Amino acid sequence: MFKISAIPALQDNYIWAIHNGQQAIVVDPGDAAPVLEFLASRQLVLTGIFCTHRHRDHIGGIEKLCAVYNVPVYGRRHDKNPYISRALEEGEQLGVLGVTFDILAVPGHLDDHLAFFAAGACPPVLFCGDILFGAGCGKNVEGSVAQLYHSIQRLSALPDTTLIYCAHEYTASNLRFAEACEPGNEAVQQRRNSTNTLRAANLPTVPSALALEKATNPFLRCDSAEIIRMLQGHGLTDTSAMSVFIALRAWRDTF
Repeated sequence: MFKISAIPALQDNYIWAIHNGQQAIVVDPGDAAPVLEFLASRQLVLTGIFCTHRHRDHIGGIEKLCAVYNVPVYGRRHDKNPYISRALEEGEQLGVLGVTFDILAVPGHLDDHLAFFAAGACPPVLFCGDILFGAGCGKNVEGSVAQLYHSIQRLSALPDTTLIYCAHEYTASNLRFAEACEPGNEAVQQRRNSTNTLRAANLPTVPSALALEKATNPFLRCDSAEIIRMLQGHGLTDTSAMSVFIALRAWRDTF
């Protein structure tokens, strides 16, 4: 049996620790210091690192952690990420701490982006880095927005009970955009209120269930009549799901 704990880091990052009382895996350690403090306070031994992609706020602590704990670093190999020691590819499975993770290639933010999905956990869990956020999604930095759309669609097909462990505390900001997109969505308004309560108590707003994302995240609601009407007011003519997604991403980039 394992637990998952949030380790706040940098400005708004979450480093996720998967641990069983003795050992731990950490996901996207952008800073080593809070991880080392977490491990020491709970008398845990680090046994591995998951890396979803190569941005500095996700890999910045790996070198120091590996100097203290000589552990494998799992991720997609890339010329600009020198830390991967166990390269992963789409379709592989990885067993750690008694749970099996499916490796999903999810490009659209960066080309090397992976997600780690444990279908056998109860409930299922997904570590998705910067692809899907609370009430939002990542920016298109490499590749195409169409790739990002397809990655988001792929994740949306996972079980509704899946808990989405993203890497940033962006929910409040994303909900402001969601309200602008779909002001009549009561689920968005309710989530805004609960998010404000959590943040006032300095508590994380994630993980979130995929079902909640489907109800409140505009990037998973490209068939919403209200969102489509709103985008038509911004000049949208093609109302296919991908075109709606692309228009949403462009609007979010300037919101």
